[in-house]
Amino acid sequence: MYPNLKLQIWKSGIRQQQLAKMLGLHETVLSKIVNGSRMPSPQVKNRIAAALNADPAWLFETAASAAAASETRPAAESKPAAPETSGPEGKRDKDRIDE
Repeated sequence: MYPNLKLQIWKSGIRQQQLAKMLGLHETVLSKIVNGSRMPSPQVKNRIAAALNADPAWLFETAASAAAASETRPAAESKPAAPETSGPEGKRDKDRIDE
């Protein structure tokens, strides 16, 4: 599946049916490409990317390759949790009961 392709089609406001017509592709062929069950040729990738004004490499990045790429990126540093504060009578704020 190509999540970026789905996203770009949605962002463009073009329906798959319209895009298929613009590209001279049958609707089912485009649907299979979008859902990842059919691999488009480099020429078709470039035509789709041009129609959607997007980079073909990004557009046809698979969900699996995107997940693998995110795993190789350094994780964001986590901030330590803020200490709990004490309210009146030494009770922690989360244990206080409003009267």
